[in-house]
Amino acid sequence: MTRVRVTAPRSVSRGSADSSAEPRESAEESAVGQVFVRSLIRSQLRLALVVAGGFLLILGAFPLLLAAIPGLAQTRIAGIPLDWLLLGAGIYPVTGISAWLYIRSAARNEARYRDLAGDR
Repeated sequence: MTRVRVTAPRSVSRGSADSSAEPRESAEESAVGQVFVRSLIRSQLRLALVVAGGFLLILGAFPLLLAAIPGLAQTRIAGIPLDWLLLGAGIYPVTGISAWLYIRSAARNEARYRDLAGDR
């Protein structure tokens, strides 16, 4: 039995991606490039903290909001109290929206960094 090594053919796009990485590396080595990178890291950290804080705030307020609505605990759907259903399944849209906002804002931060690093 012979062994056959399966590899992907080398494409042109792979070579062009390597050539675009060289200016970025040289931009990061300069003093101004390092300032841009530190700025990007700070903005991404700030964004992560804001989104996580907002998510935790909503997560903590969600049970309090449900407790404030009278008669919600007595309402049942398929034998399960409605407040338990909302606590169990209602938080998923909040998670999805938080993730979507984070990804969108993080991509915007990175695009700004690329614009700044490319314009120098």
